[in-house]
Parts: sequence; C-alpha cells; structure tokens
Amino acid sequence: MAEFTLELNDDQKQVRDWLHGFAADVIRPAASEWDEREETPWPVIQEAAKVGIYSLDFYAQQFFDPTGLGIPMAMEELFWGDAGIALSIVGTGLAAVGVLANGTEEQIGTWIPQMYGDADDVKVAAFCSSEPDAGSDVASMRTRAVYDQAKDEWVLNGTKTWATNGGIANVHVVVAVVDPELGSKGHASFIVPPNTPGLSQGQKFKKHGIRASHTAEVVLEDVRVPGHCLLGGKDKLDQRLARARERAATGGERVKNAAMATFEASRPAVGAMAVGTARAAYEVALDYAKTRTQFGRPIIDNQGIAFQLADMRTQIDAARLLVWRASWMATTGKPFESAEGSMSKLYASETAKKVTAQAVQILGGNGFTREYPVERMHRDAAIYTIFEGTSEIQRLVIARTLSGMPIR
Repeated sequence: MAEFTLELNDDQKQVRDWLHGFAADVIRPAASEWDEREETPWPVIQEAAKVGIYSLDFYAQQFFDPTGLGIPMAMEELFWGDAGIALSIVGTGLAAVGVLANGTEEQIGTWIPQMYGDADDVKVAAFCSSEPDAGSDVASMRTRAVYDQAKDEWVLNGTKTWATNGGIANVHVVVAVVDPELGSKGHASFIVPPNTPGLSQGQKFKKHGIRASHTAEVVLEDVRVPGHCLLGGKDKLDQRLARARERAATGGERVKNAAMATFEASRPAVGAMAVGTARAAYEVALDYAKTRTQFGRPIIDNQGIAFQLADMRTQIDAARLLVWRASWMATTGKPFESAEGSMSKLYASETAKKVTAQAVQILGGNGFTREYPVERMHRDAAIYTIFEGTSEIQRLVIARTLSGMPIR
C-alpha cells in the first residue's frame, strides 16, 4: 500500500509539467474561440490524441497510479488551461469509469477502446444518468430497460439529459430502471453501441459556462442492445436485485446503485477540476494586482487586495489537500467513512466559485469583460457546484454519513 505523501515523485512531476505545457501552449490559446463558438473543439481533442493525452493508455496509467494522485494531478493541469476544452478532452472518462465500476473484464476490454478511437479517428463517449425529472433524485428515474428473453436483448426507452457528449458519442453508457419497485436499487447500466437504431440527440443546451463542452439530451426509443451490453452481466444483476429485495423486505442495509458507484469514483476528480480553474483565476488576479497601479502604487499594496489573494491561495491549497486525500483513500481501498470523497468535491467546487468571483472583483471593470479570462473562468466555475451531485447533495451525503441518520 502506498503511503500518503504530499510530494510528487519524479515521474509524476514530469507528467505534470508535460500536461501543463500542453494546457499553456494548446488549450489556453484556443479557449476564447471555442467558448464563443459553443462547439466541441475537435482539433484540440485530436492534438491531445496525437501527443497521447486523449487515450486509454494515458488515463489507465494515471488511474492505476498507486499513490492515487495521477488523475487529480492531470485534471488540475488540464482545467487550469480551460474548463470547457478540458471537459471535452476528459468527458469520455466518466463513461469509462462507469464501465470500470460496473463492467466485466471482457466489457472493459471491448468498449473502452471504442470510446476513444485513435489519433486519426478520434471518438468520444457519453455517460447518461440524469433525466428531466430525475437529477439528484435518482429514485425518480423513468428510463426503462426491459429484457426480451427470446432474443436475449434489452429494450431501452426514455430521455436522458445533461449528458456530456450526448448524441455525438460513439458509445453511450445508459443507466436505466430494470425493477421499478426497488427504486434507486433497481437500476442497471447498459452499453449502447455505435449506430444503434432508436438513439438520437435531443436538445443541445446553450450553457452559462463550459461552452466548449457538448451537453445535450439523449432520446431512447425502443433501443435494442444485446444481452452482453448489460454491464456486469445478467447473473450478477439478478443476484444484486435478489439481495435488494431481501433487504427491502427485512429493512436491511442499503445497496448502492450503478450511477452512484460511478459518481463516488469520480467526485475527487471533479474536485481536482475545480482546483485547476480556481488556481488559474488566482494566478491571473495575482499578476494583475502586481502590475495594475492606482493612486501611484500597485493595487496589491492595499491590504484589501493582498488579504483576498492570501485567502484565495489558502483555500485553493486546502481544496487540493482534500482532493488528494480522497484520491489516495480511493486508490488504497480505504473506505470513505466520513464521506471524504463528497467533502473534497464540495469544498473544491465552492472554492472555485468563490475564488473566481474574487478574481473578477480584483480586476474590477476589466474582470467583467471578455478581454480577460477571469470572466470565462467565473462562468465555468458555476458548474462544479452543480454536476455530479450538487453542493446540497454533497452536504446531505456528508451529514448522513457522519450521523448515521436519514437526514432529508
């Protein structure tokens, strides 16, 4: 078991510097253009694929880093470059995590490579969980999956929303209800292969931030997928459903559903994304405060500005420490007994919103214009307190874990 450390080793530092260089040289110069266009930055994704950043091998290396710091380190550097473009580069990872968390070895080996494609033919994937009436309330999910035993096929019907890469993905991972009586315990995840009839893109959302990342509805109309596209397999599903029914009848312990297993694995990574955006805004504000003069001196000479920057840096470092702790715990198999994963996502996302707002304030009128990147960073930061579990949901998870009570 790797010991927890705050010092990156030489290999990790080399990867960090490589990613930082890509973020500085490729992502940042393209950030404003793709934010304005509100389109998927395919050329940037392809550049990331060419150098090996957008690839299964790269994410596997970071995912299996024994210290647990590979993924959060990578997320922070890429999102330091730009949140919208970075999310387009890493968005496929959520679908991949869904397969890793719930799939068999054969499914992992079959589908994850198809999610990425290669440098000459880049692909993306989508994880589809949220619905118009079921965001945080996963028990209200309506998308149904019905098993056709005669054909060994699952038939999916419903509408998913807020899906990153939804509709444009090569592979969709869809969470659906297989047993409505079990609520959130009656869910399962399915692979929808490329070009499957019945799957279509619904509304594409025009968003406040992360505009370079494609977000849309996914409509499923009598979508038929082979039995082997049920993640984990039917035997495992039947066993899990039987346990859930038994526990429901006896009032036993709760069973985690497929979507929550994916989100628990990814929350520290989202926290790292937020740290990257916050750090970027802080650095712009610090540089600006050193060079902007008012009343004959740099504005950082004023305590009102200097103290804000001190607080910003302190909060960013604290957020990173929470993210690193949760990532290390997840990798080394330590249980989140105090909801450390949710803690890291909660604090980092709230820090990103606060720090980017302070950066806009420090830049004053300039910070309110698109001539300076903090305006975009502030818009981008709003998403961290919303997706993959709102801040309110994170607080609920933490409070329930600490108290053992069914807090509502």
